[in-house]
Amino acid sequence: MANYPELSGKVVLISGAGGNLGSAVVKRLNREGVKLAIIDRDENAARGRLQADDIDERNVMIGVVDLLKRQEVEAFVHRVAQWMGGIDIVLNIAGGYKPQPPIHEMTDDLFDFLLNLNLKTVFHLSSIAAKQMVSSNRGGRIINVAARAALKGDPGNAAYSASKAAVIRLTESMAAELLDKNITVNAVLPSVLDTPQNRAGSPNEDYSRWVSVESLADVIAFLASDSARDISGAAIPVYGKS
Repeated sequence: MANYPELSGKVVLISGAGGNLGSAVVKRLNREGVKLAIIDRDENAARGRLQADDIDERNVMIGVVDLLKRQEVEAFVHRVAQWMGGIDIVLNIAGGYKPQPPIHEMTDDLFDFLLNLNLKTVFHLSSIAAKQMVSSNRGGRIINVAARAALKGDPGNAAYSASKAAVIRLTESMAAELLDKNITVNAVLPSVLDTPQNRAGSPNEDYSRWVSVESLADVIAFLASDSARDISGAAIPVYGKS
């Protein structure tokens, strides 16, 4: 495993930190000595994850924030910038999936739910944090979690695929807009992640072919490091053997 000593002391803002991937990323970056500001809807769950991974809560800011409410995101970003001295790295990990019927049978509610969950959350946190990063003139990294499904539409997957495809376009646009601000913007495209929920949903699959959350966390750590300083606007496939 590569180490990135330049990350020590960097302020990392993470959404979805209490989930399977979020927890793995928090654990991975904590080993690099970063300062963590984590967003999750369940404060107790977030604290439980920190304790399970033996991470000192006194060095972590926890925000119970509804990412769909711009004012709540703005308030937390402001607090992080004030208390931690700025923001260096933004990780948009919050997102999710729901089974979908064919488009001609899909409701507005389900379509809006997936677009909001996977795209609007990224738009809010990225745009608000980027504004603070630009004003501080300290450069930084923004890393978004899209999905392999963003590259191709499949039956029964329209809204999810569209939401993740839009994350790639947002990533590319922000990368171009922030090119001269020393802020890189990239996305990772995992295939199926090896999580308890995915195993329960596909009990007959060969899980060794899936992507472990620890492996994806390593890719994210690389993109956050100086080793990736010349990579921006990329959509990086992380497919394992699937």
